Amino acid sequence: MAKYKVGFVGLGIMGKPMAKNVLKAGYGVVAFDFNQKAVDEVVAAGAERGESGKDVAEKTQVVVTMLPNSPNVEAALFADNGIAAGLSKGKAVIDMSSIAPKASQSFAKRLGEMGVEFLDAPVSGGEPKAIDGTIAIMVGGPQKTFDEYKPLLETMGGDVNLVDTVYGAGNITKLANQMIVAINIAAISEAYSLAKKAGVDPESVYKAIRTGLAGSVVMDQKSNKIFSGNFEPGFRVELHIKDLQNALDTAHDINVSTPFTAEAMEILQSLKTYGHEKEDHSAIAEYYENINNLKLQK
Repeated sequence: MAKYKVGFVGLGIMGKPMAKNVLKAGYGVVAFDFNQKAVDEVVAAGAERGESGKDVAEKTQVVVTMLPNSPNVEAALFADNGIAAGLSKGKAVIDMSSIAPKASQSFAKRLGEMGVEFLDAPVSGGEPKAIDGTIAIMVGGPQKTFDEYKPLLETMGGDVNLVDTVYGAGNITKLANQMIVAINIAAISEAYSLAKKAGVDPESVYKAIRTGLAGSVVMDQKSNKIFSGNFEPGFRVELHIKDLQNALDTAHDINVSTPFTAEAMEILQSLKTYGHEKEDHSAIAEYYENINNLKLQK
């Protein structure tokens, strides 16, 4: 027996497996995306097909959005026939997209004026953890709303935290996460390049240091992609560029200096210039291969 119906708008690399996990947990799901193949797959798993954002909102208690960036979320919410057109007082929107914190605050205000609850709840962990239902979910918004929808969020994530009751707190946390991830991938790529030029096997270096202080989840998840040269996307370069742009814009707005983030952004922009924007962000290693005239693959 379904607990209640959940709307799901945005069925990309992350959204599609997240919606499937909500279904597996016994919730009804009404799904909508402009990519009909993605909708077909979620419908085959048991979801109902939504005809529009408005249709999804009319049929459900809470709508989850999982979209690329702030303008996409704004369009999904407030464009003609969008989600807001089907919402009514007491319903809720949980935006799990990674967007600018200011945008989250704006959306919360506009929906609040309609009597609609809102949480910003971006995620981290990439496609494998989205499939497993073990992503980390960082949430901003009222305690009461968080408590009400935490069981739903736990169907998608293994670690669900209310960071702060301030709207946008989830996305501030996600920006911090993305800054650390990009800088970490750059650091390990730089270190492996040093090892390679010195005639030492980078994979052996990884195995020797992974359990020490330098070890990290990023190192464990991305090193094998670097050594194999398999940059099939779990998280695309172009999306990381979007996140770091939001981080830099936010930092400049509040007068915070972020030099390492700026450098990581330039590395990602270089990859985009050479046509690598659709690759996994572990392709940062390719930047170091190019400037050092080496290959990190065996």
